Parts: sequence; structure tokens; C-alpha cells
Amino acid sequence: MKKTMLTSVIALTAGMFAASAQAETYFPIIAKGFSHQFWQAVKAGAEEAAARNGVTITFEGPNTEAEIDKQTDILNAAIAKQPAGLGFAALDSQAQVPALQKAADAGIPIVAFDSGVESDLPLTTCTTDNLNAAGAAADKMAEAIGGEGEIALEIHDQTSATGIGRRDGFVNRIQEKYPNITIVDIKYANDALKAADDIKATLQAYPNLKGIFASNEGAAIGLAVAKKETGSQVVAIGYDSGKTQKDAIMDGTLLGSITQNPVGIGQCVVDSLAKALKGETLPKVVDTGYYWYDATNMNDPQVAAVLYD
Repeated sequence: MKKTMLTSVIALTAGMFAASAQAETYFPIIAKGFSHQFWQAVKAGAEEAAARNGVTITFEGPNTEAEIDKQTDILNAAIAKQPAGLGFAALDSQAQVPALQKAADAGIPIVAFDSGVESDLPLTTCTTDNLNAAGAAADKMAEAIGGEGEIALEIHDQTSATGIGRRDGFVNRIQEKYPNITIVDIKYANDALKAADDIKATLQAYPNLKGIFASNEGAAIGLAVAKKETGSQVVAIGYDSGKTQKDAIMDGTLLGSITQNPVGIGQCVVDSLAKALKGETLPKVVDTGYYWYDATNMNDPQVAAVLYD
């Protein structure tokens, strides 16, 4: 009987130590959503880095990228578990700062990714340089339409750092370098169906439109759908990757797109949190890179490595 009790105590103690060890190396990674293949690629990168660093992660997010309150609930629930570190891609760069402050007050290191927040709370942000990347898209648009004419933008939101950065990066480049190009319309939609409806309305309102830029996977898919359904010959440029967008480039519906490095972003988040636990100093921003891709270079090894389905 005593031997059985002793065995039970040993097993219980071992279980407690195991749970403690797991808690010390648990990182919840909270994305902006799941509906786009981009986030699945980020998840794959985070899981690879977790295995390499010997830590446990969860990868969570709201069903759509319009659910700011839902993401905040997920964030608060993750913080309540007292993890060893937290990865967070904000749907709202301002509204979610108070929740992150709770994590910081609890001594939980924070790494932002994709979309940062207007705060110094994150130790670092793993992200694309969205201003420059969208500026590169603007240069491609200007080249394609001959440096003059009317264009429009379909931006995925006006609250996240990525939405703001891509909009401003594109608009600023056009205004700074191309005085004969006029931006006549900017609409906002993350969902492909809404983006398609927006773009159809824009095409009808501006019959002389020469180009449209769509700022993420959902918006770009909506742009491709709208072009096909209306028969428009407008120059269409997207952002991100995914099979639907790549197919639209190959069949000529989209001229090309900017791709990020989502696997690299996911790796950066977990690697940065692991470094923070070791007391290493992190840079305030880690630029994970971007590429322009079109039908001429999609099979280029350097480009193909950051495209995803």
C-alpha cells in the first residue's frame, strides 16, 4: 500500500514538474484570422521554429479579420494562462494596446508580427516593410499604365498597421513620383466577396479607370473576380500570394503581386520569443522581406520559396 502511494506521489510530482516546464515554454501566437492561406503559411513557420527551439505553441485567431472584439477576447484569454511569451498580430493598432499592457504588467514578453501596435510594449515586430513594398507596387502600376491616368485602391482595412502602411505606401509613392496619375477612389474590404462588389462599383463609377491595387489576399481575389465578371481590361495588381492569386497572374487577370515571407514571419516570432527568454536584446523591427512576382519570375527559386498555396 505504501509503495503504491509512494509511486502515486512520484507520478504526481513528475506531472507537476512536466506541466511547469511546459508552462515555462508555452507561447500563444495570435493572428488576425484564419481565412487566408497567408496565415496558414505563418503558422507553418511558427511550428517549425517551435520544434527547433523546443517550445510549445498554439496558433489562434478570429474567423475573419473584421472581428476586432473577438481577437481581443482571444488575447485576454491567452494572457490569463500566464504564458512564457506572446506573439500578436493586431487587427487594431490602438484599441488592443490596453490588453497588451496587461501582458507586459504580468512580465510576459510580447513579439508583434505582421501588424504592430502604436506602443513600445512589443520587444520587436516581425513584419514586411509595408510602406516600401506598397511603393514598389505603385511603381509597377505606374509603369504598366504609362505614367498617367486614373487609378483606384481596394485596401483590406483602415485600422491595422498593414492596412494603413500599404495604403499610405502606395498613395505616397504615386503622389511623390507620378503627378499625372490620379487616385480617384479608395475603398476598404477584407472579404473577397465584398471587395469584388466594391470594385465593380468603382469600375462603373469611373469608366476611364486604368488601374486598381488590392492590398491583401482577400482584396486581390475580389479584384480578380470583378475583372472576370465585368470583362474589364484595367491593370490589376495584388498583394500576398495563394493559389487563386497565382492562377489569376498566370492567366493574365492580375499583372502581378507583392509577396511577403509568411513562413519567415512565423519563424521570426517564435525565434524572437525564445531569444527574449534567454535575455537576448532584440531589434525593434525585423524586416522579413518582400518580392514582386509576376508570370515571368514565379518559378525563380528565390521567389518561389516565399510563395504559398
